[in-house]
Amino acid sequence: MPYQFLVDTYETECIKVVSVWSEFTDDDFEVRPRRGDPRGRSVHEQMVHQCVSEDAWFKNMLGIDVAAPPLPKEESRLAFMKRYAEDSAKRLDALRQKADPWWEQDTNFFDVRRSRAWVMTRRLTHTSHHRGQLMAMLRMLGHDVYRN
Repeated sequence: MPYQFLVDTYETECIKVVSVWSEFTDDDFEVRPRRGDPRGRSVHEQMVHQCVSEDAWFKNMLGIDVAAPPLPKEESRLAFMKRYAEDSAKRLDALRQKADPWWEQDTNFFDVRRSRAWVMTRRLTHTSHHRGQLMAMLRMLGHDVYRN
């Protein structure tokens, strides 16, 4: 299957997201990159964005709905990790069922049409970008940053 690499990459990216989130402490949850600058998201806001954004992309662009709210009932660090791990596992299962023609079909990407393979590639890079921002925050906070 030519598109298996996208499924495999999504699987590892989901592990990396939860791994980076686990390196923060509960005290880091509301920390921003720079105090008083509302443009830089806090750790909490980054987790919200990841969960909501990925849920929306999968539902609206890829047609995969995990039938769960994107955010945990209690917005704690551990609850976010559990919610994301559960939902991404369901998405991964759905992706594993898709045949090559599904990946090649066009879908809406905001206001343009793109193949699902193209959309998935963009989703992976979007997630990686936000993971990189959080890794920089870990360094700013003086935490050890483990390979991922």
